[in-house]
Amino acid sequence: MGVSIEDVERAAERIAGRVRRTPVLEVRPGVFLKLESTQHTGSFKVRGAFNRVLAAGRLPGAGVIAASGGNHGLAVAHVAGALGVRAEIFVPTVSSPVKVAGLRALGAEVTQTGAVYAEAYEASLKRVAETGALEIHAYDQADVVAGQGTVGLEVLEQTRGVDTVVVAVGGGGLIAGVTAALGGRARVVAVEPELIPTLNRALQEGGPVQVGVAGVGADALGAGRIGEIAYEITSAAGVESVLVSDEAIDEARRELWRSCRIAAEHAGAAALAALRSGAYVPAPGERVAVIVCGANTDPATLL
Repeated sequence: MGVSIEDVERAAERIAGRVRRTPVLEVRPGVFLKLESTQHTGSFKVRGAFNRVLAAGRLPGAGVIAASGGNHGLAVAHVAGALGVRAEIFVPTVSSPVKVAGLRALGAEVTQTGAVYAEAYEASLKRVAETGALEIHAYDQADVVAGQGTVGLEVLEQTRGVDTVVVAVGGGGLIAGVTAALGGRARVVAVEPELIPTLNRALQEGGPVQVGVAGVGADALGAGRIGEIAYEITSAAGVESVLVSDEAIDEARRELWRSCRIAAEHAGAAALAALRSGAYVPAPGERVAVIVCGANTDPATLL
């Protein structure tokens, strides 16, 4: 089940030329923002989606199916369009209207069902069984995790090395991939909303457990249960887990817009919220990279 640094390196070769090498902005000495918000479809998710599809080889005629809070679905729809295959996306009813509209604009068939991601996921599995389409899981498939990990490789290259990488966590695909990619070359700090502590609770309980899903991060960090791959990788690596309030996420999001003119959704601002709120306090001289993982939001809400 595990994902190695070699898996991430192979993913980087496989998806080269299909994803953007997103920029890094040094906002103050030793603090870097990795702007996955500028990736195709506005989040890191296309990395894992491309890697999953390309690693699978020849696709079934039914195409691909995914369940998503929005960003993963957008990524899968983009990948399907780029490769000329059909995409069906199942999203929970809490998904952002901006994301749902984006899915349809990319040509995906969209089904909104269930109050949370887990319910949309169950509906998608039934459809996979009916059609034989390739399932692209949002976070708990090795090829998806390896693709997301290519963010970590870029961070190391673009910053010439950091001490710590701070990552928002929903289902855990991004943090699992980044942790694998870093291979112990930097500390990893996991950040979650207080109202959706999937990894935090799993680390306390000794394994993935179901948690409630609520608050501002629900549309993109609303998995409700950390992925098995993410738990395995992060627990073995000793990843530090911190929680932030919805208010801290809101303020970090506004600060990104005010100070840098970076549009971020709540999930995209969660990692920065840990630094701004004091949930994670870097040591003097510590070099820190913060992944701004998503931009799919209504710009009118940034003011």
